[in-house]
Amino acid sequence: MVFKNARIGLSILALIAATAPLVAQGSKGLQVVPVVRDDHLYVSFELREGLTPDVRAAIDSGLKTIFTYTVDLRLDAGWWLDRTVAQAVVTNSVEYDNLRRKHTLERRIDGRSEPSLTTEDPLEVRQWMTKVKDAPLFSTRVLQRNRDYYVRVSATARPSYGSILWPFGSGTSAQTKFFFR
Repeated sequence: MVFKNARIGLSILALIAATAPLVAQGSKGLQVVPVVRDDHLYVSFELREGLTPDVRAAIDSGLKTIFTYTVDLRLDAGWWLDRTVAQAVVTNSVEYDNLRRKHTLERRIDGRSEPSLTTEDPLEVRQWMTKVKDAPLFSTRVLQRNRDYYVRVSATARPSYGSILWPFGSGTSAQTKFFFR
């Protein structure tokens, strides 16, 4: 009887351990997609609901708004502490010029400036601030073959809008696993 109860307990523990990564991957606020192609790990992510009406109002007032995405590439060590293999920081900013009625959009990846953009289109502002598509953030040279990895993205905003204006309080994060062959 004791053996049967121990087996049931271990089964429940295994089920909880197996579903924990799925909960992290299923974040409604942030979606993460890593893809290994050629000699790079390309990362796409989208911060859903990132531009709330209150954040939009702050941007329209001319206040420079910055979304910072910290992207961690981590080796999945199972029961042990996972190890961070590499880290990249993507910073998207928008500043609205009330006189010209134009938004200036800037992006930095690990401190390197990408070409800036000026637009009047609020949809383009939303896309720029909340989506990064196929960014070659990591070289596959840092990966070991036949290992499980995951990419975790943490998002924060400046100025800090607090939990009332910014739907994620001090920030949000999500992760997605992948296997490197």
